Amino acid sequence: MMTTTLARPADSRPDDFAAARRAMIDGQLRTSGVNERFVLDRMGAVAREDFVPDQARGIAYMDRAIRLPDGGFLPAPVFHGKMLEEARPRIADRVLIVDGGSGYLAELVRPLVTSVEAISPTQGAQGEAKLEAADLLLIDGAIEQLPPELVKLVVEDGRVVTGLVERGVTRLATGRKTGQSLSLLPLAEMGIPRLGQFDRPASWSF
Repeated sequence: MMTTTLARPADSRPDDFAAARRAMIDGQLRTSGVNERFVLDRMGAVAREDFVPDQARGIAYMDRAIRLPDGGFLPAPVFHGKMLEEARPRIADRVLIVDGGSGYLAELVRPLVTSVEAISPTQGAQGEAKLEAADLLLIDGAIEQLPPELVKLVVEDGRVVTGLVERGVTRLATGRKTGQSLSLLPLAEMGIPRLGQFDRPASWSF
C-alpha cells in the first residue's frame, strides 16, 4: 500500500522539507518499485517545494498531482520516478521535454544528459521546438495521441516516455521511433494529469 506523506505547514524549515524528501523516497518511490540509484539520488536532491506556489509548499511531497496557478500540474512523485527509470537518460542524450508547467522534470534530468529543451504542451502539440534531433522525448503528463509534428523532432531509434490516456485510464507508456512511425506501449496504470492539447479531435456521432 502506498504511504501518503503528510502535509507540512507552509513555513516549514529546510530540515522539514529534507525529511519530507526522505519520506517520499522511502514511502512512495521504493514501495512502488522505484529503486534505481540515479533516480533516488536526483529526486532526493531536487526540492519539489521550489516548483509549486508558496501556498502549496507544505503539500509538495504528497502522493498526488498539485495544480499550478496557470492550469498546469506538478505530477505525483511516483510518475516522475517511474518515468526516469524507463527513460534511463544517457550522458550523450539530447532531451526534449514537454513540460507540464512546473519545470521540475527538466531539473531532474538536466545533470544526466548533454542538453535539455523544455517546451509547453501547446508548443509540443504543434511541434514547435528549437531542438530538431531529440534522442529522448519526455512528456510530463498524459496524452491521447502523439502528433506527427512532434514525432518528427525525435531521431531514428529515439525513445519516448510519456503518460497515455486510453478509455479514460492513464498509464505510463514508452516508445521508440522506427522510420516515420512511433507507437506507444502502455505500462503501469497510475494517476497522471491529462494534457488536453494532445486530445484527439472530437468525432460526430448520430
